[in-house]
Amino acid sequence: LQIVTTIILARLLSPTDYGLQTMVITLTGFFSLFKDAGLSVASVQRETLSHEEISTLFWINTAIGAVLMAVVAACAPLLVVFYKEPRLFWITVASATVFLLNSLAVQHRALLDRSMRFTTSARIEILSSVVGTVVAISMAAAGFGYWSLIVQTLSLYFVGTVASWIAMPWMPGRPHWTPELRSMVRFGGTVTLNGFVVFLAYNAEKILLGRFWGPALLGLYGRAYQLGNLPVQQLTNSMGSVAFPLLSRLQGDAARLKRAY
Repeated sequence: LQIVTTIILARLLSPTDYGLQTMVITLTGFFSLFKDAGLSVASVQRETLSHEEISTLFWINTAIGAVLMAVVAACAPLLVVFYKEPRLFWITVASATVFLLNSLAVQHRALLDRSMRFTTSARIEILSSVVGTVVAISMAAAGFGYWSLIVQTLSLYFVGTVASWIAMPWMPGRPHWTPELRSMVRFGGTVTLNGFVVFLAYNAEKILLGRFWGPALLGLYGRAYQLGNLPVQQLTNSMGSVAFPLLSRLQGDAARLKRAY
């Protein structure tokens, strides 16, 4: 579906449209490293998890999402100056809202993974992708240009958040700090640090291309990179989403863990 969507949108939109989106993604992608502070992974990895603990993690994630949304929106003028592209201002402000949308469903998705409801998670991803695809293609065909790409992303997060709440009807309680949460936050910090190093390795050239060559060439490079990387990314993401929760449930049984791995 992603490949088909990319091909259709590539016929409807210009390289400049994609370049503008990629310029913003270099910023939002960086802050996305901190969007859940690794706490979703910590929740899945934990052998036992109380309602108080996951409620506290939910409110921590929500607070982080709200702060990141404000910070990214505040960076909009800086992005305009850096790339010398005034259209980036409102694109950045609109894109910032994905951080709050995502934060509201982090722990619900983690609970789905802990329950190993992989089919449900896959259905949510498919539904989000279909809605985002329909929205993006419709807007692109109607002449909305780069805004079709921005609204596509917003649609993905909005639908994914609502569907996760419906699929996992867990309601958070009042936050309450416990000693066990300290180790979970530390674990999440390690995951976030690893993601930071990977991000720098994969995005340095995109930042430099956009700064010195402009949105058109960056858009061409970004589409080629996505098409070349998409099959591997889909494979590793699919395997990882199943393997990590499964291995986490077996961590107390070394023999079964070794066989499963």
